[in-house]
This record gives sequence, structure tokens and C-alpha cells, in this order.
Amino acid sequence: MIYADFRSDTVTRPTPAMREAMAKAPVGDDVYGDDPTVNLLEAKAAEMLGKEAAIFVSSGTMGNLIAVLASCQRGDEAIMGRQGHTFLHEAGGVSVLGGVVINTIPNQPDGRLALADLESAIRYPDIHEPISRLIILENTQNACGGVVLPVEYCEQISAFARERNLLLHMDGARIFNAAVALGRPVRELAAMADSVTFCLSKGLCAPVGSVLCGRRDFIDKARRLRKILGGGMRQAGIIAAAGIVALETMVDRLAEDHALAKDLAEGLSRIDGVSLEKNSPQTNMVFIRLDQRVSVSDAEFEKQLKERGVLLNGTGPRTFRLVTHHDVGLEEVNRCVEAIKAVLN
Repeated sequence: MIYADFRSDTVTRPTPAMREAMAKAPVGDDVYGDDPTVNLLEAKAAEMLGKEAAIFVSSGTMGNLIAVLASCQRGDEAIMGRQGHTFLHEAGGVSVLGGVVINTIPNQPDGRLALADLESAIRYPDIHEPISRLIILENTQNACGGVVLPVEYCEQISAFARERNLLLHMDGARIFNAAVALGRPVRELAAMADSVTFCLSKGLCAPVGSVLCGRRDFIDKARRLRKILGGGMRQAGIIAAAGIVALETMVDRLAEDHALAKDLAEGLSRIDGVSLEKNSPQTNMVFIRLDQRVSVSDAEFEKQLKERGVLLNGTGPRTFRLVTHHDVGLEEVNRCVEAIKAVLN
């Protein structure tokens, strides 16, 4: 069975242009800095985000981990939202591998971190406490509905951090979605952060990889940390080539995913027993909740949808996430709506 797969935009497959570029990519040993395709990808990414330098890494998790390790010493503290990906979905790596303390504060419904909560979370010099070193924002904010953090808000957080001698890292896994949704260049969204990670392998459709951008000295440190973590990938130009195609051809088309998410949300909102959740959709994510009077269990709901050729992810009791991406279109959206209608009715 060919599924209409709404589980995530990570399920996207490389385009024919990417496969061709991968087959023809000139390569070298990237650990020695000799891979011309990796070097081109890193230079292009740094230029697009307005940073001095960039480094190609295997995943967003690795990029965020390296960013934290490059910013913090053991025993330092990173402050982030309770709905932040680094806290929820990265296996506690910053603590396990870096000895960095995670201090979480509530995300507001729109994904923001309240300035008052940030202020109260900061530790001031005391030998009994960790040293606050870093703030992490996520844009778009996945668990809050794929919501976009406004540029003006991020500038406010950046100024807040500078005034208190803190660094700011942006987990921008889907920062290009945010830029397209706002109609602003991605470098404007990245400008206020000391470091930014973004994923090539989500809505941009590359098969693997993320990029971490920042100051040149920061990226030099990140390169050593990537090696420590086993991330030196030798002839990595084969996969970096798909990332170049992604940046050149797949950014503007993210608007199509956003439009499809609105179509999907509209269709689902008309189904008795289904309601929209979490400010969605602002970008390519639709969160839904099943009414308590719906008798089917969460597990049975997913099972029956799979039997009808539709895949989605549960995010909590009675709640589910559906993500639009390059590999689904209006046909799959309609199929999904009809399948959910059939299961519930």
C-alpha cells in the first residue's frame, strides 16, 4: 500500500534533481576540509543566514548538541522552553555528554518564552548554583503547533540576553518555514541569534543533514566537537549536494505546504468529533483533538487510519499531529479527511 504519510516532513524523499546532483557531486575528505561540495553548502548556508561560517552535521540533534557544547562549560546552564525540542526529543544529550544543566520555563501558547519567566530563571553568582550561560529559542516552535516566533520578539530576547551576558541559540530546524510564513528573508530571523541550526532533511526534502551557523571562531570550535562526537563524514559531498539543491530550489515552495495545511485543517474542522489545536496551522503542521465522546481509542484511531492508507502521529491523549510536505498533495489531503471521517462515523 502507498501511504499518505502525514507523520512528519522528515519522511520526504530526495527529488530527482537531488539524486542527480548526488550522483555527480565532486567529493573529497571533509575532515581534512577537502570536500568541495560540503564547502560550497556551508558557504551558501552561512551567506543565506547572514553568519560568518557554517558546518554540515548529520542531524538537527547533533547541531543543537554541538551548539550547546560550544557555548557552555560543564556545570553551566541552558534555559529553554518546556516544549523545546532540545529538552523533549534529544535524549538529554546536552546533560549526558556535556554536563550542561537544563532549566526549563513554560512556553506560552504562541510558543514564546515570557521575559518575566526568563528573568526569574537566570542564576546570579552563587557557588551553590549552576551558571546561566545560554538561552535556546525554537522557530518554528514544533510542539506548540508549528508556530512562528515574530522577528521583533526574537530581537527583544536577543537584547535581553546581551544585557545579561548570555548567549542565544536558535533551534531553527524549520526556520525557512518561519521565513516563508512571515514573508521575510531568513537572515532577518537568524540575525539576532549567536548560533542557528536548521534542517535540510525536513521540508527542504534533502535525505539527510543539518547545518549549524555562527561566528567563525564558534564554528571552528564546533568542528572539533563534531569530530569528538563521531560526526566527521569524509566524502560527505554526496549528501551535501542534495542540501545545495534544497537551498536553491525548495525554500519558496514551502508556501505550498502551508497552503495545504490550511486546506487540511479546513477539511478536518468540518468533521464531527474533531477540533483544531494549538494555534494551527501557521505553517505546515495541523494539530487535532478528538472529542471525549468519540468512542474509538487513540491506538485504534491510528490503526484504522493506517488500514485506510493514512499515517499520522499521536502527540498526547486524544491529540494528533499531521504535517504537510513535498510528498503529499491535495489528493492525499482529501484522502486523509475522508479516512478520518470514515473512522469516526
